[in-house]
Amino acid sequence: MARSSRLFLAGLLVAAALLAGFFLWPPPVPRAAGPMPHEAYVWQRAWTSGVREAVAGARPTLDGLVALGAEVAWEAGKPRIVRVRVAHEALRASGLPAGIALRIGSFSGPFRAAGDPVEALADLAAALVREAAAGGGSPRELQLDFDCAESRLDGYRVWIEAIRRALAPVPVTFTALPSWLDGSAFRRLAAASDGFILQVHSFERPAGPDADLSLCDPAAARRAAERAARAGVPFRVALPTYGYRVAFDRSGRFLGLSAEGPRPGWPEDAIVREVAADPAAMADLVRGWTADRPEAMRGVLWYRLPVESDALNWRWVTLKAVREGRTPRPALRAEARRPQPGLVEIDLVNGGDGDATLGGWTVAARWAARLVASDALDGFARVAEGPGWMRWGWADRSSPGRIRAGERRPVAWARLEGDPDGVAALVESAGGR
Repeated sequence: MARSSRLFLAGLLVAAALLAGFFLWPPPVPRAAGPMPHEAYVWQRAWTSGVREAVAGARPTLDGLVALGAEVAWEAGKPRIVRVRVAHEALRASGLPAGIALRIGSFSGPFRAAGDPVEALADLAAALVREAAAGGGSPRELQLDFDCAESRLDGYRVWIEAIRRALAPVPVTFTALPSWLDGSAFRRLAAASDGFILQVHSFERPAGPDADLSLCDPAAARRAAERAARAGVPFRVALPTYGYRVAFDRSGRFLGLSAEGPRPGWPEDAIVREVAADPAAMADLVRGWTADRPEAMRGVLWYRLPVESDALNWRWVTLKAVREGRTPRPALRAEARRPQPGLVEIDLVNGGDGDATLGGWTVAARWAARLVASDALDGFARVAEGPGWMRWGWADRSSPGRIRAGERRPVAWARLEGDPDGVAALVESAGGR
């Protein structure tokens, strides 16, 4: 082979290698650092006084809100719409930028640019924007939350293009799953929008009561954010604050899960576990992204807004700590109160910014008087006693037992002879005295 031919062939091989390297190892995405905006979803269907109070107090912990405006389910290809009566005046009074979310149930197609069902969705979206504007200003975005199969992303793009045309100039964004990110259909979908929200939290049905329960894998969330940045479109990351109760029967069979609200009609002997967003892991994510993140990542959206009546959601102090990149920590103390002569009430108080489980602690009280009567309260039971002292521990097997940040829980009461002074209460590690 002539020398010139060999040089030409070598050049082709080098060019092919460089081209392959470009596709196999794409160039690094631009980076950013520093504090990010933090927003939260207002996903409640009823705007109770508690929800309104939470919205009013969201600033300065949060930089924005996204309120659920409507939900769409499908019956024989026709939309069934449930509207939420959003208190737009409360959103306006909060002083925070607010968006509106439209939740859309699973739909298999066909996806058309005109006619039903896209015109029904566009009309609904436009009505939500008009209502928000009438209540105090145009929303910062209309966010679509569609249960879309990965194989239907090109069809979803047709919907987004049509809704975006109908709502201009209001931005239209959408929620995306990590499993969507690597396909060309997702890149086309992202390019047709004004941005997306990468949802890295979910809950999968556990194999049994001993299975590991988690809502968000921090390592997977970091990887997903890096992959999302390659779409070249601004995005935010949705992280969890919520929790579930998960129930199994005595044989380990899954019975169901519940979020906020009354306990379902599970058997009395059901095995109940809690799965909750991990504040320490989420704080670590925030610290990492504050120090270094893709430039296209524009903030965090928390699911969901803390409301005082929530039993499984974070408290405000916990969210504030996580937003600042601090790991929330509980601070337990026991208090002895004397509401009337001779009566002592023992409370457990969490003065920290993180929740604590109750199984690892006991509460003890000491007194210098004759005990007349006593009883444990609210899931606690007497575990030990002696002259002038008593100890209580968590005993409710139907519930894992948790004391939330800022919460006060009654432990026990004791009736003592006379009205003695000097009753002392303290928190001890389980098994200690």
